[in-house]
This record gives sequence, structure tokens and C-alpha cells, in this order.
Amino acid sequence: MGRLKNITLSAPQDLLNKARKKALERNSTLNAMFRDWLESVAREPSNVEEIRDLLATLSYAKAGRKLSRDEMNER
Repeated sequence: MGRLKNITLSAPQDLLNKARKKALERNSTLNAMFRDWLESVAREPSNVEEIRDLLATLSYAKAGRKLSRDEMNER
């Protein structure tokens, strides 16, 4: 995991209490739950990756020919 960096977060007390209770129910800590959440956010694909994946699934759709500027701008 490497070296850990301390950070400071702010949250309402009632939210912290609920989160601590959940952590206890899961035999975990707020720190561990936060690290898990942070890892999941970091693993999420960026919009660019999502768009590339979508375009790859749509590669079968072809116009059949190159459209003219007028055809592309028709509404």
C-alpha cells in the first residue's frame, strides 16, 4: 500500500456517528471504509474511457458513405 498520508475531513456529528456504527457492524473502521471508497472512486473509468468503450460497441453502425456537410447539418 505504501506510505499513508493523513488528511482531515469535516462531517456533521450525526453522520459520523452513523458511519462509525456501520463500521462496527462490518468489523471495520472509518479509515478502512474511507480507503475502500477512495480506491473504488480511483478505479472508476474516466468519461473518455466510457466514450471509447461505447464507440467500440457502436462500431457496426456505418453511414455507408461519407456524408456531405449539408447532409450532416440537416435537422
